[in-house]
Amino acid sequence: MLLKEGQIDGAVFGRLFIANPDLPARFAARAALNPPDRATFYTPGAAGFTDYPRLPG
Repeated sequence: MLLKEGQIDGAVFGRLFIANPDLPARFAARAALNPPDRATFYTPGAAGFTDYPRLPG
């Protein structure tokens, strides 16, 4: 809404995107969001990058 009305130039969804790689689809479906796991934000392995659940379909 703020972006559409020209009140802001952009929005950032950093942590939400890390935990929800399908964030635009979740917003569109009004689906629940995965909670971010901060312990996996800066790890060398795949944990936290490839194991968050996606919406079915």
